[in-house]
Amino acid sequence: MEQETEKKEEVVSQAAPVVEAEVKTEKIEETKVADKKEGKKWECKLGKLCKQNKTTVAIVILVIVVAASFGFVKYAQYLKKNDIGVTGVKVKVEQFIKDNAPQQGAGITVKSVVKEAGLYKVTIDANKQEIITYITTDGSKFFTQPPTDLNAAKTDAQANNVQTTPDKVVADQKQDMPEVKLFVMSYCPFGTQIEKGILPVLSALGSKIKFNLEFVNYSMHNSKAQNDRKELDENLRQYCIQKNQPTKLNAYLGCFLKKGQGTEAACITSTGVNAAQVASCMTQSDTQFNVTKDFNDESSYQGQFPKFEVNQEDNVKYGVQGSPTLVVNGTTLSPGRDSESLLKAICSGFKTAPKECAQALSTTAPSTGFGDGTAAAGAAPASCATN
Repeated sequence: MEQETEKKEEVVSQAAPVVEAEVKTEKIEETKVADKKEGKKWECKLGKLCKQNKTTVAIVILVIVVAASFGFVKYAQYLKKNDIGVTGVKVKVEQFIKDNAPQQGAGITVKSVVKEAGLYKVTIDANKQEIITYITTDGSKFFTQPPTDLNAAKTDAQANNVQTTPDKVVADQKQDMPEVKLFVMSYCPFGTQIEKGILPVLSALGSKIKFNLEFVNYSMHNSKAQNDRKELDENLRQYCIQKNQPTKLNAYLGCFLKKGQGTEAACITSTGVNAAQVASCMTQSDTQFNVTKDFNDESSYQGQFPKFEVNQEDNVKYGVQGSPTLVVNGTTLSPGRDSESLLKAICSGFKTAPKECAQALSTTAPSTGFGDGTAAAGAAPASCATN
């Protein structure tokens, strides 16, 4: 009997919330009926309430928009003020790799850092697998996906008007005196090809441009097993001639590019380069940039190649991948290797092109490697690169 009583009480208990809900529903309905009897008075109250709500919402939205705009401006100012730069980003990423992947860190290197869409695009080589990340300019946050380009969605008519200019500088990058940087490896056959093509251009334009021969931050044409470091040494030699005797560089290159290895001393003598000064500079620069140290330390290699970081900052700044890489006014260009194409590409960097840009130079590309030959007709430009 007691068990039956307990069961009844349990059933009543379970039913209580349902009954209570029904009572509440009835009360609500009763309230609605009562309110409706007031008619106009109810509508007036409702109208006033709605008007107040709309005004309140509008004010709230305005406050949010103003606050957000102010926040965006302040955040943009903060990022600009706290921009750590290309080198800072590289150091931070390398430290992050070291702290979070100590075992695999030796096989992970930062290949390039380039500013893109208000962020830094970082290309990482993880044991020959390329990984791209994006980092805020203050170095505080990173993303594995690229930012969305809100300007990418264009009509077909707009898209048809978009032109790429890989062989010339765009209007807003033009300068009174173009800055030209050519990145090579001194024994890369494609690097020597473009050097032979650009020498007549440098002769034609002279002091009207600011030219620098620079070097890719790794070297492919050496042999650790045979203790052969010819490219590392020649890179250093050319770097030192340009650094201390810049007016002698083009003449030295013109001589060296004819036959290459074994002609270094003769070319130095015939072009009047101060040999003792070059030798001293090479020794000093070797130590300064850890050239021999990196050559001997295979764990520091970029893939299977030793580092050569004499122009490391510019390599990172311009995202240099291989030899040759031509940069005019900060823009990487891809013209033909013949002198005429190179002249046009460099002259596109002038705000007002001088008369020298109208010269007619050879339209035939030089041969790859050393020597005075010409490239086969229709041969596509290539490069020395790890990928």
